[in-house]
Amino acid sequence: MATTEIRRGAAEMVVAMLMSGTIGWLVVASRQPAINVVFLRCVLGGATLALICTALGLLRRAHFTPRTLLLAMLGGAAIVANWVLLFAAYSRASISMATAVYNTQPFMLVGLGALLLRERVSASTVAWLAVAFVGLVCVVEVQPAVLAVPGEYLQGVACAAGAAFLYAVSSIITRRLKGTPPHLIALVQVLFGALALAPFIHYDTLPATPLHWAQIVTLGVVHTGIMYVLLYGAIQKLPTAMTGALSFIYPVVAIVVDWLAFGQRLSWIQVAGAVLILLAAAGVNLGWRIVPQRSGVRSA
Repeated sequence: MATTEIRRGAAEMVVAMLMSGTIGWLVVASRQPAINVVFLRCVLGGATLALICTALGLLRRAHFTPRTLLLAMLGGAAIVANWVLLFAAYSRASISMATAVYNTQPFMLVGLGALLLRERVSASTVAWLAVAFVGLVCVVEVQPAVLAVPGEYLQGVACAAGAAFLYAVSSIITRRLKGTPPHLIALVQVLFGALALAPFIHYDTLPATPLHWAQIVTLGVVHTGIMYVLLYGAIQKLPTAMTGALSFIYPVVAIVVDWLAFGQRLSWIQVAGAVLILLAAAGVNLGWRIVPQRSGVRSA
């Protein structure tokens, strides 16, 4: 792979992850119910992606087979519910803790792959899962010094874990859409989300100030439409290992933003738990071995 292409892909991935790390700040600062934020994100992101897909010439009938539309909508249902739960977790368990718990998603993806696709799970992956579980216990067991909404911390952790599971479900479904342009998959998903959520929106609490509208528009146009283009462009250019490594810019930025914007202070046990979860997720994504491979056994 050409060095120039890898550098360009790395730059796109870094920018996309920096954007991802500030999503929590926009969601919390907008002071909107989670379902409102997701609906508006789908509408604005869908409009942006529609323009991008049109410019790229992707809106062709050949791409819209019944099977493709059905799978994309199923994936869309999972990813939209994922956003609702994750955004709800931000205001309950803080952006930092929600992000840490959300990064257990690689293990859920591995579990679903083994259960549904009969993919082999290595001993090292199981060991990393144990490390992540210890980290999760550290995060959940100790009440944080600063709670975004007192008394709702455990509920927020549960929402983040549910969001991680739904992201894994969406990933499994998306694997069935190989050959379909990813920008088009994202477009179908957000349009489905907008239609599905429209009856449940709290229209009386929509943003009332220019600042809050600016935050929502930024989330929809920049952090959805443009970010998808950068992210998918990077994935197509980078080796899998580099993609996995650069993806950990997102949780680090999210935790720093939570500290700078909302003054979130974590106990040392919580910090240790978050580090263990991120370390374990990195180990799975990058294929680090902590259990020696037995002689004569080929790796999966």
